[in-house]
Amino acid sequence: MGIDWQRYRCEKFHDELFAAPAQPRAAARRLAGYLDSLSAAELAERRLAAELAIKVMGVTFTVYTEGRNVDRAWPFDIIPRVIARTEWEKTEAGLKQRAAALNLFIQDLYGPQKIVKDKVFPAEVLAESVNFRPQCQGMKPRHGIWAHICGSDLVRDGDGTLYVLEDNLRVPSGVSYMVENRLVTKRVFPELFETTNILPVDDYPTQLYDTLAAMSPRTGDEPNIVLLTPGIYNSAYFEHCWLAQQMGIELVEGSDLTVGDDDVVYMRTIYGPRRVDVIYRRIDDLFLDPEAFNPESVLGAKGLMRAWLKGKVALVNAPGAGVADDKVVYTFVPAMIKYYLGEEAILPNVPSFLCMDPKQRKHVLANLETLVVKPANESGGYGMLIGPRSTKAEREKFRKLIEAHPRNYMAQPTLSLSTAPTITDDGIEPRHLDLRPFILSRGDSTYVTTGGLTRVAMVKGSLVVNSSQGGGSKDTWIVDPDDDPLAQTQTQRPAGGTA
Repeated sequence: MGIDWQRYRCEKFHDELFAAPAQPRAAARRLAGYLDSLSAAELAERRLAAELAIKVMGVTFTVYTEGRNVDRAWPFDIIPRVIARTEWEKTEAGLKQRAAALNLFIQDLYGPQKIVKDKVFPAEVLAESVNFRPQCQGMKPRHGIWAHICGSDLVRDGDGTLYVLEDNLRVPSGVSYMVENRLVTKRVFPELFETTNILPVDDYPTQLYDTLAAMSPRTGDEPNIVLLTPGIYNSAYFEHCWLAQQMGIELVEGSDLTVGDDDVVYMRTIYGPRRVDVIYRRIDDLFLDPEAFNPESVLGAKGLMRAWLKGKVALVNAPGAGVADDKVVYTFVPAMIKYYLGEEAILPNVPSFLCMDPKQRKHVLANLETLVVKPANESGGYGMLIGPRSTKAEREKFRKLIEAHPRNYMAQPTLSLSTAPTITDDGIEPRHLDLRPFILSRGDSTYVTTGGLTRVAMVKGSLVVNSSQGGGSKDTWIVDPDDDPLAQTQTQRPAGGTA
């Protein structure tokens, strides 16, 4: 006896796999039918096999808790999230459009600032940006690309609309888990990959290497590319090691790099110094170069900014790209798309309120119990107020924060985030999720991952999907229902029809 999908209650929210109980969406029919054929014991065995595979593969992430760094096995749910290829093609086009506009915006801000002079982007927002780097003014990186790697978070509301929730352009992380999720799923459900046309994700390391190589200031020779990590205590250290290994490049720390009198970056090796052409840095701006930023930093290397500004090395993502990684700046992205590209945004933003605007601030302060309030530059789900789940004391705290520094806050309605079937200790239940695709920009072309990292709020009713706060993840399948004869058979019996 398989899963009784009639008992899976998905009516309250838009569910990614089911339109109604026992009525799978076209793209998910093959998956739902397959899961229906498994007994509860078989499903439990597959779940256990996934947990074992994750431990054997060493897939971990680090949580900072109570002053300690704790390595944990990557939390993973074996039931994939499925998206139809036709929908994904539109999403991919929207992400490419967004990345193009953001790169033009960043280049403009460090150049003539036309968008400010034309009053499309407020000067006061730029004036109070904590991620604007005056050291970058006048710089134009190779191909005009600042945010080579972008991770844009997408969420689906109750009516099925896919929104962009935020853009991550400083040091976006999570792509290694996207690929590892696929490897684990192939081990757990090998039969499905033989019968279902699931678009691959394993070409990401090759695409990333090509993007990095395209930024090399030296043409003709094979570039020497390194990945700069803060070290073993960073929460994304597993990913740093994984990406370096997959691309066949050196994993280095700041102490491994020096900048010579010729402003060229060199890597220490047992054979002597070796020139570095491209640095994929996983270190925040302020720790990158003690000469240009924080003089106390021991994570970066002295002179890296000097070498970059003189065109002797490529830094990916470019310093200063974080000026667009700001939740207040985010609200202006549709206007940027119109301004720079002359196009309407393909993917909508979540409706937002800017607390710096007196009228919008008044609305936010009057409706704190129904809104999500976010600080401009926090990440990982920290520093937010989720109004419907907040206490009166928390709302009063945020009221004072907003009134003291309105530029630093924006608010959005509480979305009815979509759900997907997830295995829990109480059976298969809906859990809220989001999606982080990764966009690679290299000037002559743009690459978008087929799907991305689906993050799941493993706690019942929670909207917080971040792994640092108890979230997990799923494999994300982009499938073509036209290739599935079951999806074309409208008279197919409902999944879970065990009667």
